Amino acid sequence: MIPDRIIEEGTLVTDGARARVEVRLPWYRALPGSCIAGATLSIDGAAAPAESLRWEMNGQEYTFDELRTNTDEWWFPTDSAVLSGDLDIAPDVEHEVTVGLTLYIPYIIISDSETLHIDEKNTKTMKAVAA
Repeated sequence: MIPDRIIEEGTLVTDGARARVEVRLPWYRALPGSCIAGATLSIDGAAAPAESLRWEMNGQEYTFDELRTNTDEWWFPTDSAVLSGDLDIAPDVEHEVTVGLTLYIPYIIISDSETLHIDEKNTKTMKAVAA
């Protein structure tokens, strides 16, 4: 696991009542969309509502329900994805950003009915840029 590189430096963007940040895969191998089980986004301690979260990967935007069965899109360690949610933040101000990720690793079996899942979190402080 590589949690300290989840949030891409300098990628916090605010666009009205939504905020977004680029995230990187904290794993050494590519994973299909179906292995991205969920994420959280908090800025300055305020969490984006779960139902507002969106995941953009390979130019397509998804809810986490849509990702659950998606085996066509892959997240590669060299590519950034975009996590966004309903959070109204001020531009040109530094904010504390926290991203949590839950991923399933399909090729590591830990029991008869379970694959490895990882929960990673990263926090960084960065200035928001207006879209």
